[in-house]
Amino acid sequence: MRQMFKSEYLDSMTTAAKNYDEIEETVLELPHDDRTRLASRILESLEEDDGFEVSEAWQSELNRRIKDIDECRTELIPGDEAWKRVNERFGTDFKG
Repeated sequence: MRQMFKSEYLDSMTTAAKNYDEIEETVLELPHDDRTRLASRILESLEEDDGFEVSEAWQSELNRRIKDIDECRTELIPGDEAWKRVNERFGTDFKG
């Protein structure tokens, strides 16, 4: 496969952006029910098997954490504050 030159790459990205903009514009003109059905299908496609598996133990933990959030039994903090706490605890300088 030949190497793609920078200008070709930029042209392909510009085309992709134009295609995205056209798709977005078209979709937003659809009736509510159609947009809902399309959004649902897109979300389903993100959940389809991509070779990544979560162990049963981790799935159980995720479900527990979601339930705790839904039932207001846990403190939610903004991302910036979370990174600040991580950096203070581990002496790092990660940016979120």
